Amino acid sequence: MRLSFLILNNKLLPKELPVSNKHLKKLSFSKQFCFCLVLLVFGLFSPHASCQNLTVSGTVTDNSTGESLILATVYDEKTEKWTTSNKYGYFSLRLPPGEKRISFSYVGYKTEIFEFNLLIDTILNVKLNPDANIEEVVIQANPPSQRILSSQMSTLELPMQKVNSVPFLLGETDVIKLLQLMPGVTSGMEGSSGLYVRGGGPDQNLILLDGVPVYNANHLFGFYSIFNSDAIQSVTLIKGGLPARYGGRLSSVLDIRMKEGNMKEFKGTASIGIISSKLTLEGPLIKDKTSFIISGRRTYLDALSYPVQMLMNKNDENNLTGYYFYDVNAKINHKFSENSRLFISVYTGSDKYFKKSKYELSDTAFHFYHKTKSVDELEWGNLTAAIRWNYLINNSSFSNLTLIYSRYSYRTNVENSDYSERVIKGELVKSDEDYRNRYTSSVKDYGLKWDLENTSFTGHYLRGGICNTVHYFTPGLTIFWDRGSTSSMIDTTFGNRELFTDEFYVYAEDDFDLGSRLKVNAGIHYSGFYTAGKLYQSFEPRFSGRFLVNENFSVKASYTRLTQYDHLLSNSSIGLPTDMWVPSTNIVGPQKSWQISSGIEYNIGDKFELTSEIFYKGMTDLVAYGDGASYFSSFTSWEEKVETGSGKSYGFEVMFQKTRGKLTGWVGYTLARSTRKFASISFGREFPYTYDRRHDLSVVMNYRLNDKIDLSGTWVLASGNMITLSQEKYMCMQGLNSMWLLRTGYFKRDEMTNDIGIVEHFDQRNNFRMPAYHRLDAGVNFRKTKKWGERILSIGAYNVYNRLNAFYVYYTYEDNPAQEKVLYKVTLFPFIPYIRYSITF
Repeated sequence: MRLSFLILNNKLLPKELPVSNKHLKKLSFSKQFCFCLVLLVFGLFSPHASCQNLTVSGTVTDNSTGESLILATVYDEKTEKWTTSNKYGYFSLRLPPGEKRISFSYVGYKTEIFEFNLLIDTILNVKLNPDANIEEVVIQANPPSQRILSSQMSTLELPMQKVNSVPFLLGETDVIKLLQLMPGVTSGMEGSSGLYVRGGGPDQNLILLDGVPVYNANHLFGFYSIFNSDAIQSVTLIKGGLPARYGGRLSSVLDIRMKEGNMKEFKGTASIGIISSKLTLEGPLIKDKTSFIISGRRTYLDALSYPVQMLMNKNDENNLTGYYFYDVNAKINHKFSENSRLFISVYTGSDKYFKKSKYELSDTAFHFYHKTKSVDELEWGNLTAAIRWNYLINNSSFSNLTLIYSRYSYRTNVENSDYSERVIKGELVKSDEDYRNRYTSSVKDYGLKWDLENTSFTGHYLRGGICNTVHYFTPGLTIFWDRGSTSSMIDTTFGNRELFTDEFYVYAEDDFDLGSRLKVNAGIHYSGFYTAGKLYQSFEPRFSGRFLVNENFSVKASYTRLTQYDHLLSNSSIGLPTDMWVPSTNIVGPQKSWQISSGIEYNIGDKFELTSEIFYKGMTDLVAYGDGASYFSSFTSWEEKVETGSGKSYGFEVMFQKTRGKLTGWVGYTLARSTRKFASISFGREFPYTYDRRHDLSVVMNYRLNDKIDLSGTWVLASGNMITLSQEKYMCMQGLNSMWLLRTGYFKRDEMTNDIGIVEHFDQRNNFRMPAYHRLDAGVNFRKTKKWGERILSIGAYNVYNRLNAFYVYYTYEDNPAQEKVLYKVTLFPFIPYIRYSITF
């Protein structure tokens, strides 16, 4: 039975009398653990599992907006027991009867403390008030005590309040670029928004937007991510020790949750920058019952370039080139009751590049007319949707049912038409030719999942669930159409047809205490994948544990096995949309990995924190294009172009943070190595992974000068990426069955004829490390409070001291009489200033 309370001076006064509880016989640890995993679902409907303990449960929300606060800390000072609110703001804590002093805290909010005598199961729906004077580090949404006490390791929480204070390229805030500054995470190429976590590839990260998988998270050919920070509530990155509730990828989980919308009043945010503008609106549809949020962003590179192109083309509108991207986030949140809630969230976004040209020429004197028209288009984008129903079964059991849809598509379109009329020997001759080539690639998901949480058993936090997803893959389909002047027609469709697959998983996990110092999270993730008449299965144990040395110091360890059934085939290094998603088949199997890690969490006083970890990860059945293969050779199946191999990565990570005071920030360092090995690549020898950055250092600082001005700076230093360059080149003479080595000075360029061809020799893949990379970014935010809201003027610069970092390098022999190889580099981002103006109303 539930108990309602009146809150008066933080004292709780009961309005109803307690009721009796059911008894549960005490079991030994091993029996209890196994019993809890098996009885997870059965326990969901039992509100009382032990007469010795009672339940304090409820929700934690923002008092000013009504939005749920994710991972707020709930701590009882009397028993030193604690928990956190889940991703929907709900919490449940089992405590013995008696006097209680329970605190509710969240970064950026005033802590609330409730003192009362716990007599029966109690519901507390707590509303926290924002506190603008609290200054915390950018990356940690949890208070230190929670991070020290948690059994979870290798996890980063990113509160959105501080994202705008860090300088980014062209002033465009990007949560993924901020995560790239963390130990164990690299960015790939300069400026890109890809995530390479502990030696894994970008496809090995499970990216979730409101629980829906996102297949391509890039805008502008990889230089920005699709995530609009104005629409995001929380960001969680798990680098290792993945709990059993996650699966399907080998390296990490990036769990992003959208805002729910303001339940109290109408609010808005708008900003304008160098390349894009954003607008966010939110408010109640029915006050305290139904809310909405909609946020949009669009670049205007195309609009800015049109006047220049018109001027250069002498006001000719028939020759234009443009590029833009946009994205829209929308969400509706409805409360049926305190126990039942419905969420509907949608994301849609697209990038489009186009080039249009039209040319006409006529000469009446010679009876001549010619018209040419061409269109080149490149378009890609995502569409995700989720319908989620949260239901509080009882004060110890929480249910979440989600219907998901995700689609990623990529399309190229090339059209050319040529028409001419001319008089030949007194007769009018017409020529009419059309050519079209379209290439499409896509993946679509339809899924249903059910997640359950239960705290009925004292000292245990049980989770379980089931999910089924239907995938539709179109790996690469080409439509070729050609009509010649003789009216002949070629109409051909070729490539990889649509593939249907089915993926499912079930999981159970338990987060439990073994005494006062040892806490363990153990679970099992079982998955299956049906494809091309074959069923793949995977049984994945998960374990992570924490040993509490003292209240400020804990030691942690984890072990994880993972399986990935989807593959990303890529020739690019910056996440181009031509990267192609394909499933496991009866020929190409799933990728697998296992990872062990260990580390420490240490609080130094109340202002400094130290985190350090070591890890080792092994990977098998990795998929990559073979030498010389690519998606362009569409006449053969992708299965015939790929090679399978193995990989490994290991390293050391450390991060030192200052979390309070006017000056906050962190220093992060990673020492790591990552390699790959394929039987048919590099003669079967092990070679470095492209993003094997041996050293990676980042320094991020924020200084709050006063309430109106804050300064920020970021400095990064990293080893260069690995690339493949030739060691030698050979001369091949036609008519001869031999190869002649072309060495320095042996042949001169003017001695070569058309009968001589040059062939470059590569001893292995990724045999050259690019020069070290470093840069400094700086910015300042000017804030001013108005009657209608707040305005922020952000000014800064990317690459302050104009370091000419190599985007890529190449060899050349031109203008070199000695025929010596000369290495050149291409720089993409020199010193780039930015300015952005934002308002909140």
